[in-house]
Amino acid sequence: MKPILLYCLLLGVLLGCGKNEAPAEAAETTEASPATGATSEAATPDQVTLTAAEQQMGGLRLDSLTNRPMSGGLKVNGVLDVPPENLTSVSAPLGGFVQHTELLQGTKVRAGEVLAVIRNPDFVQLQQDYLETRSQLKFAKAEYERQGELYRQEVAPQKNYQRAQAEYEAMKVKTNAQAARLRFAGLPVGGAMVTTAAVRTPQSGFVKAVNVSVGQSVTPTDVLFEIVNPEHLHVELMVFEKDIPQVKVRQLVRFALGNDSVGRERTARIYLIGKTISNERTVRVHAHLDNEDEQLLPGTFVRAVIETNRVTVPTLPEKAVVQYGAQAYVFVATNAAGPPGSASYRMVPVRRGVSEDGYTEFQLPAAELGKPLRFVVEGAYSLLSKLKNAEEEE
Repeated sequence: MKPILLYCLLLGVLLGCGKNEAPAEAAETTEASPATGATSEAATPDQVTLTAAEQQMGGLRLDSLTNRPMSGGLKVNGVLDVPPENLTSVSAPLGGFVQHTELLQGTKVRAGEVLAVIRNPDFVQLQQDYLETRSQLKFAKAEYERQGELYRQEVAPQKNYQRAQAEYEAMKVKTNAQAARLRFAGLPVGGAMVTTAAVRTPQSGFVKAVNVSVGQSVTPTDVLFEIVNPEHLHVELMVFEKDIPQVKVRQLVRFALGNDSVGRERTARIYLIGKTISNERTVRVHAHLDNEDEQLLPGTFVRAVIETNRVTVPTLPEKAVVQYGAQAYVFVATNAAGPPGSASYRMVPVRRGVSEDGYTEFQLPAAELGKPLRFVVEGAYSLLSKLKNAEEEE
C-alpha cells in the first residue's frame, strides 16, 4: 500500500512542474522577441519599414500639411486659335493658270513674298488699255493747256477751255483707275507687257493650307493659300451654359496642351465671353495668353481650368502625392517599433484636388482627420516602389 501512495505523489509533483514550466517558457519567448528585433505583429499591406540607410538613399523628408489659398475653378476643354485678322486667305484677283509655286504646308513666309505665279492672256489687254489711255491723257493735257492759254488771251471762248478741262480730268481718272487695276492684279504699271503676275502674301506667318497645283485653272473666288500668323494666339474654351454665370472677364485661365506629355502649365486671361449657345449647350469663351510662344500652333487641343474663386485648403508639395493606378496616396510616419534607426510609413488613400505653384490640394479619409500626422514630402515614390515590390515578392 505504501509503494502505491508514494508513486501517486511523485506523479502529481511531475505534472505540476510541467504546467509551471510551460508558461515560463512562453514568457521567456515573448520577452526575447524585442531583444532580437522581430515584430510580434504581422506586416500590413499598406505599411513599409526602411532602415536608416534606405531612408538616406531614398532622400526621405517629413513635414506637416499647410493651408494655402488655392484656386477653385471650372475644368473645361478648348483649342488654340488666332483672331480673324491673323488668318489670311490668298486668291488670284483676276484668275488664270498656276504657272509656278513651291510652297508646302508649314512653310514660313514674309509679308510681300511671292507665293505663286499666275498666267492669264487677259493681262495683255489690261496693259494695252492702260498704255492707250495714258497716251490719250497726254493729248488731253496738252489740249487743256492750249485752250487755257487761248482763253486767257481772249482768243477762244470759255466753253472750249471748260470742255478741254473736263476731258483732261476724266482721262486722268480713267488712267489712275486702270493703273490701280494693274497693281491689284500684280502687273507692272507701264514698261514691257507681261502675261504673268505674282501672287504675294499680305502678311508674315506660316502656310496653313495649299489648295492648288501647277497647271490648275483658278478663278478670283478660289482660295489658293491660307496664311496664319501665330503671334497673337488666344485660347478658345467651350464652357457649358450652366457654368457661364461663374465666368467673368479678367479671370485667370490655367491650361496645358493636349500633346504636351510633360503637362507644362500656361496662363491666360479671359477677355471675351460669347453671347450665343451652341447646339452642344456650350458658350465660347476667349482668353489672351499672358506669355506668347511662337512654338504654339493654332488648332492645338488644350485642357484648362478657369479660376472662379480662391479658397484656403490643406495642401502638400506635389511630390508628396503619389499615383498608383487610379488612386492617389500619401505616406505618413507611424510609431511602430522596429530595429534601431529604422522607421515605418503607412500609405493613406487621398482625393487629389487643384494643383498650383508646386502644391496640391488633397482630402484625407474621415478616419485620419484630427490626427497629428507627419507626411513624407520627399521620397514618396521610393516608398511606393519598395511597398509594391515587397507585395510582388510575397
